[in-house]
Amino acid sequence: MEYEFLKSLEVIFIASAAVILLLYKLKIPSLIGFIVAGIIIGPHGVGLIKDIHFIQILAEIGVILLLFTIGIEFSIAKLFRIKKAVLGGGGAQVLLTIGVSAVLTYLAIEDINKSLFFGFLYALSSTAIVLKLLTERGEIDSPHGHTMVGILIFQDLCIVPLMLLVPVLSGEGIDIIDVGVKMGKAAVIIGVVLLSARWLVPSLLHQVVRTKSRELFLTTIILLCLGIALLTSKFGLSLALGAFLAGLIISESEYAHQAISDILPFKDSFMGLFFVSIGMLMDTGFVIGNGFRITQVVTLIVILKIVTGTVSALLTGSALRPSVFTGLGLAQIGEFSFVLAGAGKASGLIPEEFYQIFLSSSVVTMIITPFMLNAAPSASEWVAKNPLLKQLNRKRKTSEGEGSPRRRHDHVIIVGFGLNGRNLATVLKEAEVPYVVLEMNSDTIREMRKKGEPIFYGDGTSQEILHKLSIEKARLLVIAISDPVSTRRIVSIARHANQQIYIIVRTRYLVEVDELKSLGADEVIPEEFETSIEIFSRVLHRYSFPRNAILDMVGKIRSNSYTALRSVEVPRRHLFEKYEWLPEIEIDGYRVDEMSYLDEKTIKELQVRKKTGVTIIAVRRGKTVHSNPEPDFRLKTGDFLLYTGDRENMNNALTYFSGEI
Repeated sequence: MEYEFLKSLEVIFIASAAVILLLYKLKIPSLIGFIVAGIIIGPHGVGLIKDIHFIQILAEIGVILLLFTIGIEFSIAKLFRIKKAVLGGGGAQVLLTIGVSAVLTYLAIEDINKSLFFGFLYALSSTAIVLKLLTERGEIDSPHGHTMVGILIFQDLCIVPLMLLVPVLSGEGIDIIDVGVKMGKAAVIIGVVLLSARWLVPSLLHQVVRTKSRELFLTTIILLCLGIALLTSKFGLSLALGAFLAGLIISESEYAHQAISDILPFKDSFMGLFFVSIGMLMDTGFVIGNGFRITQVVTLIVILKIVTGTVSALLTGSALRPSVFTGLGLAQIGEFSFVLAGAGKASGLIPEEFYQIFLSSSVVTMIITPFMLNAAPSASEWVAKNPLLKQLNRKRKTSEGEGSPRRRHDHVIIVGFGLNGRNLATVLKEAEVPYVVLEMNSDTIREMRKKGEPIFYGDGTSQEILHKLSIEKARLLVIAISDPVSTRRIVSIARHANQQIYIIVRTRYLVEVDELKSLGADEVIPEEFETSIEIFSRVLHRYSFPRNAILDMVGKIRSNSYTALRSVEVPRRHLFEKYEWLPEIEIDGYRVDEMSYLDEKTIKELQVRKKTGVTIIAVRRGKTVHSNPEPDFRLKTGDFLLYTGDRENMNNALTYFSGEI
C-alpha cells in the first residue's frame, strides 16, 4: 500500500512538471498545468492512477493550507472592513444566482425542488482557485479583490444551510429544531474561534516562542490550522472556512510572518495535488461524447455568474469596472459544489447523467478561470466605457450623496486613501498645499468626510472622474492603490489629459517600474525596492560610512530607474573601521566629491568649527591619514573628512559640506 502511494505521488509530480514546463513555454498558468496533468494520468485518462481517494485527502490539506495563509495575511480588522462585501455582496450573489438559475432550470425540467438544488450548485465559486490567482497577481487588496474575498467568505458560510436543505428538497423532511441547533452551534464556534484570537492564541504562541524551539513553533502552527479546521467541520462548516478562521486568529499575533514562512513550502506542494485531483474528476470520454451539451451548460453558467457577480458587487457600492472584474473572477463552479452534488445524487435530486454533465462543466469552468481573469482588465474597462452603463454608474455614484469636487488649480490629486495616501494628505495639510483625494471605499469616504477631508468617490480609470478633479490644472498626481491594472490605466489617462502634470506612482513590485514610466509616470516608487534601500542605508550607516556617500548611492540607484546597483562605486569598509572602536564619541564622515565646493579650500577658509560647531579630526587622502590637520590644510577631491560634535552640530555640518547653507 505504501509503495502504491509513493508511486502515485511520483507519477503526479513527474506528469505535473512535464505539463507545466510545456504550458509555461506557451505562457499558460501553472494552475492549468496541474489540472491537465490530472486529466492525463487520472482514471479517465491513460489510467496511471486509478484510485484517487488518497490524492483527494492530500488535496484537501492543500486547500486548508491555502486558506490558512490567506487568513494570516488578511487579519480580522481587514475582514470587518469588508463586512459590506461579505454580507451585502455575498448575500446578493448567492440569492441572485440561486433564484435566476432555479427559474432557468425550471423552464427546462419543470421540477421546482431539483431546480432549486441546481441553483445551490451554481451559487458557489472556487475559493481555492480565485484566492490563489488573486494572490499571484497581487490583487487581494484591490477593490475587486476585496469584493471577491467577501463574497467567497459568505459562500463558505452558506455551506451549512445549503447542506441542511438537501433533505428538504429531496422530500425527506427536516427537523426544524435540529436545524436551529446546528446553526446555533456553527455561530457559537465561529464566535469562540474569533474571540480566542485576542486572548488564548497570542498567550499560547508567546509561551511556545519562549522555548526557542522552531520545531515546537511549527508543530503548534499546524496544530492550530488543522485543529480549528476539524473543529469547524465537526459543527457543519467547511474545513477550508475553519482554516481561514485559524489564519485570522494567528494574524492578530506578532508571529504571523514566521508562521507564513514556515507553512508556505507545504502549501504550494499540497495545492498542486488539489488541482491535479480536480483534473482527475473529468471523464474525457463523456466530455467527447457530450461536448455540445457541456458547452451549452458552461456558457450558461459563466454568463449567469458574471451577471449575478457584477450586480452583487454594484449593490455593495463598487464602481462598474471592478464590479465587472468581480463577476468575471467568480464565474466558475466551486469545489464544495462537488460535495453538494454528491449529496444530491445520493438523495435522488440529480440523476447520473446530469451529475456527469455538471461535473465535467464545473471542471471546464475552473480551467478557463485564469484566462478569464487575464482578460478581466480589458473586458471590464470596455464594459465600463459603454455609454448606457456609464450613465447607470454615474447615477449610482450620485445617489451616494458624495457631491462633486469644486474646481481647483495647482493642486495634488491623491488616488487611494490607504496608509500612503493618508500620510501624504497629513503632510500636505500641514504644509497648506491644496489637495483632493479619490477613493472607492464608501465607508472610508463617509468617515473621512466627517473629518473634513476633501475626499470623493470615484474610479480613477474614468477620464470623466479625473476631469472633475481638475486633472488639467493639477500640479501633481499621486497614485497609491494596490491595483496594477488600474494604476497603468490612470497613468495613461492622466498623461494624455495633462502633459505637464508630475505623476508619482507607488507600486508593489520592481518589475512594474519600466512599464509605468513608458506610460507617462515621472517617478515610480516600488515598495520592495524602497525597503531594500532603507535596509542597505542603515547597514552602511552602522559600518560608519559617510552619510553623503550613502545618499549618493541612493540617488544614483533611483535616478537610473532602480537598475544601477551594479554601477555604483561603494567606498570600501576599511576606510572607516579605524574609528569604530570609539563608540562613545559622536563621529561622522564626509567624502569630497568632484563638484564639491570644498575642493581646493583650506580648513581655515571654510571656518568649519565656527559655522557648524564640529571639529575635523582627520582627513584621509589615498592611503595617508592626516590627523588633526592644520588650518592651512587644503582639501582635494576624494578626501574623506572625519569630524566630531553633538548630533545637532553634525547635521549642520552635513548641510554645510553639501553647500546647502
